[in-house]
Amino acid sequence: MNKTNLDILGLSEGATAEDVRAAYETLRAKYLEERFMDGETGNNAAKMLTKIETAYTELLTELKEAPTQDGGEAFSRVEELIKDGNIQDAQHVLDGFNERGGQWHYLQSVVFYRKNWMNESKKQLEIAIQLEPDNDKYKEAYRKLNEKINYDATAGAQNAAGTSAGAGNQSAYQGQTMNSSSADEQMGGSFCAQCIDCCSTYLCLSCLCDGCCR
Repeated sequence: MNKTNLDILGLSEGATAEDVRAAYETLRAKYLEERFMDGETGNNAAKMLTKIETAYTELLTELKEAPTQDGGEAFSRVEELIKDGNIQDAQHVLDGFNERGGQWHYLQSVVFYRKNWMNESKKQLEIAIQLEPDNDKYKEAYRKLNEKINYDATAGAQNAAGTSAGAGNQSAYQGQTMNSSSADEQMGGSFCAQCIDCCSTYLCLSCLCDGCCR
């Protein structure tokens, strides 16, 4: 087993998958709390979160327990990381999957969206739909994402031309950037800020296609 990864998690050779998971959960809880502290402590905690995430994924891969496309626990962890805004960590977990089905590509699309990589997000949704053509959630998310992309393209053209048409009307997307709190929690639709907090199974990632919770 990779000694560097073992050292990061405070483990020794011969550690089991259960040991890896336990060490990871303990360290993750510690650094999640410390990352909001001021100065070097907070900076170090943020770096360590990435390191332990990588070590966790790679060690489980060595132990042949890497998550597969139907790994519900791993998908839940990706959703939790996205909810917490840990996009880099979520990507690390997704990178550890050996088999990549529709849900994997859907979550990859969400990660790309949070990075404001709209075209890449769209491509991942297209793959998810190809793999699961009967999944209405993916298709609705794709429709809403296209609406946003088309709106942004139109707004950009108007700004470039110096027009002021529609300046008095607020669109669902007007004034939003991927760095804004509202845009961080939506994907091409009217996605409420409290949506993630009020849903459990998919942390309301399904709201990316369903709109606000009702």
